[in-house]
Amino acid sequence: MREPALLEANRALWDRWTEVHERSSFYDVDAFSAGADSLCPVEIDEIGSQVAGRSLLHLQCHFGLDTLSWARRGARVTGVDLSPRAIETAQRLAREIAPQIPPEAGTPRFVACDLYDLRQHVDERFDIVFTSYGVIDWLHDLAAWGRLIAASLRPGGFFYLVEFHPLLHVLADDGRSVAWPYRDGGAIETHESGSYADADAEVGLPSYVWHHGLGDLVTALLDAGLRLDWLREHDESPYDCFPFTEESAPGRYVVAGGMRLPMLVSLRASA
Repeated sequence: MREPALLEANRALWDRWTEVHERSSFYDVDAFSAGADSLCPVEIDEIGSQVAGRSLLHLQCHFGLDTLSWARRGARVTGVDLSPRAIETAQRLAREIAPQIPPEAGTPRFVACDLYDLRQHVDERFDIVFTSYGVIDWLHDLAAWGRLIAASLRPGGFFYLVEFHPLLHVLADDGRSVAWPYRDGGAIETHESGSYADADAEVGLPSYVWHHGLGDLVTALLDAGLRLDWLREHDESPYDCFPFTEESAPGRYVVAGGMRLPMLVSLRASA
């Protein structure tokens, strides 16, 4: 299948997943609407004090909980996602929680489009470009992604990523053996019977992902002209969304059985 067909299949999947996720306990929209923060400790610790009063572009924002959490912290936010259903949900939530957003943050904006077409829809530049958790494998062209980020940043602005470590995606369900390639140039097709947020949901749609190594990710940013400020690997994850993890402390998950593998990678790159 050609890339546009894979994109449309993924769009259909994320439309369906949005229907599932907005009702799931994983996302807990009721708690969010009541004021709960959807951001995790890693990104709060690393950039949480740097967003107030600044413009922030959130790539692959899903239905906007993290985007709106940044708005609550005073950022002027624009969220972008492939799924029209997700963007419609984000827009509704933005209206519902508008009283919780400080005046200096303005009105959150959400845009539904293919990420690679973003500059046709959003032509301004931002102080911060942000993306997080489960985003990189949905991208088939990291070089174009890097150029998009560079084109979206103002001089002196920065890109921030926190993501599941690419190493995790090679592991089988037992966490001990290799089941998938670490990096591969072709699309990997799987059938999604449920969702990472609700395994029992009736979804029944294909998904297409691309595995990228850590070096591929960093090189895409450097080749686009960004400067790498730092890169960190973390051996705990705030999410229990892999079959081979166990809780090491409340809200902290590691690979089960004492095998200390990196769970997350975070980085900051400046324009």
